[in-house]
Amino acid sequence: MVMGATHAMSGAVVGLAVADLLPTSWGGPTSTPETFTFAAVCAGAALFPDLDTKQSTVSRSFGPVSRIFAGGVDNVATAYRNATRGKKDKKRRGGHRTMTHTALFALLTGVGVSALVIGFGRPAIIGVLFFFLGLALRGLAGNLAKEKGWVIVSIVAAVLSALTWHWYPTQAGSTGLGVAVVLGCVTHCIGDAITKEGVPFFAPFIPWRGERWWEIKLPSFLSIRAGGPFEKVILGPGMTIALVALSVWVVDGAPQALYDAFVPPAP
Repeated sequence: MVMGATHAMSGAVVGLAVADLLPTSWGGPTSTPETFTFAAVCAGAALFPDLDTKQSTVSRSFGPVSRIFAGGVDNVATAYRNATRGKKDKKRRGGHRTMTHTALFALLTGVGVSALVIGFGRPAIIGVLFFFLGLALRGLAGNLAKEKGWVIVSIVAAVLSALTWHWYPTQAGSTGLGVAVVLGCVTHCIGDAITKEGVPFFAPFIPWRGERWWEIKLPSFLSIRAGGPFEKVILGPGMTIALVALSVWVVDGAPQALYDAFVPPAP
């Protein structure tokens, strides 16, 4: 799989880019804090699909609780994949890169988040933010969050999510958070699709040559090895630069301020 930090940064980049274009009727952010919150949720959701295996870094985001959860998701994903496999799909003993790496999962997760927020309001917003901010922090922290680091991650995520109680609008949150989750999950799948293993994004509804769980992936000479030189030297740094640039650009008034600073006034 692509490394957690790369997934998180790619989700944040997509979140920042889309937040500026998303209509307010779809829950598009209307302020800088909302934009960064949208991007942060997208970053966390870009790690969420890997909660289908206890071997992933993100499965340790919330300590024993998330590890147990990951084990349960793994079992459900394995059963679902084997129950819906085609004639030429081999039976699987593990659920990683199956159910949670599909378009259906991304859509249902986003709809579920929106339904929670619509039904329960601000308390649900805080819960959603706590969970996805925790995933984002865990992915970005990498080795720094190993072992007991999940305690720090949980505390920081709790503080950040609680701070939104007074300013995050319920109406925007009801749709916008769901959209951010869908974007994050899809971004994760795109990241995994450029690796050698690929992802069964359209499974199990679009069969191909007798298989329902066929993987979308690049030709072998174009695919990358997770954690390999391309990711560490080009993809990771490239995402970092894009993230920093977009973080500056989306701040209210920043584009005009940069223009005024670097373009001399007309005589």
